[in-house]
Amino acid sequence: MLTGIIPATWSGHLLSALRVMTGLLFLQHGTTKLLKFPATEYFKDGVELFSFMGLTGALELVGGVLIIVGLFTRVTAFVLAGMMAVAYFMAHASQGFFPINNAGELAIMFCFAFLYIAAAGAGPWSVDAARKLA
Repeated sequence: MLTGIIPATWSGHLLSALRVMTGLLFLQHGTTKLLKFPATEYFKDGVELFSFMGLTGALELVGGVLIIVGLFTRVTAFVLAGMMAVAYFMAHASQGFFPINNAGELAIMFCFAFLYIAAAGAGPWSVDAARKLA
C-alpha cells in the first residue's frame, strides 16, 4: 500500500544519512567525556583518559569520526555495537527490566543501529565507497 513513497533507489543514500547522523550523535558522547564539550551534568569535569570511562570516551570519539566519514565502517560499527551491548548490561540492565525505566533506550538503539551498519556497510557517501572506486 505504501510502496513507492520512498523509491528503493534511495536506500543507499538513506543508509549513508543514517550512518552520518548516528556517528554525529555518538561522537558527542566522546567529546563530552574527553574534551568537556558540550558540557553535561555527568561529565562536566571530563574523565581520566586511562580509566574505563576514558576508554569508552576514546572509542566514542574515534569510532564516531570513523562512522561519520565511513572509513573501516563495518568493523568499527561491529565493535561499537558490542560496546553498546556491554554498556547496556553494565549500566542499565541492573536498574530494572524495562529500558524505559532503566534509561537504556539510547544504548539499545545505538547497538542495533551499529549492528545494521556493520551488516549493510557504509553506503555510497563514504570513504569506504570511494576507496572501492580507486
